[in-house]
Amino acid sequence: MKKKLVWIVVSFLFLAAFVVFTFLVKEDVFNVIDFDITVRLQDNLPVRFDSFLSSFSLVGSFEILGGLIFFIALLRKKILSFFVFIPFIGAHVFEIIGKAFVHHPGPPFMFFRYNLGFLFPSSYVQTGSSYPSGHSLRTVFISVIFFYLIMKSKLKNPSKVFLIGLLIIFNGVMLVSRVSLGEHWTSDVVGGALLGASAAFFSFLFL
Repeated sequence: MKKKLVWIVVSFLFLAAFVVFTFLVKEDVFNVIDFDITVRLQDNLPVRFDSFLSSFSLVGSFEILGGLIFFIALLRKKILSFFVFIPFIGAHVFEIIGKAFVHHPGPPFMFFRYNLGFLFPSSYVQTGSSYPSGHSLRTVFISVIFFYLIMKSKLKNPSKVFLIGLLIIFNGVMLVSRVSLGEHWTSDVVGGALLGASAAFFSFLFL
């Protein structure tokens, strides 16, 4: 019971951080920082990496990561594990509310560098606002869950360290790609990450 209470408190703290950060974004506090980081990233990341980074747009889609969460719940063979979709869907409801509440247009088209010829249907849903980033939300959500499962597993410590290292690299590339491809501002990515972490810690109640 104490452990569950800890998960709830941590989840609430991340949610509170998301709410505070959202109000700061709404007040345009990060506009200059967002622009500067985007310009610097695009100046320092050669165009030849765009195809590789664009693939992360597909990996981070609702269809792919939602399917992965379903697969995890299926492997655990416990009905309660499927309840992990409650915080997952709930986080997306907050995402939609955030995009309706905060008028925060994404980067201009001149920054857009996604260059693959395919998009999942969820990518065509546009609200006119880019805050928070759904890709960041989903990536952090699934990564925190994987971190939890790795730490609870019977794997030896070197294997755990290796897998956690891969998770960190995956998150780093995914979050950087959102900005370098001109799909989101840095503030969108931070907001999505906070929301994803909040939902992930709440999902521990069902894992």
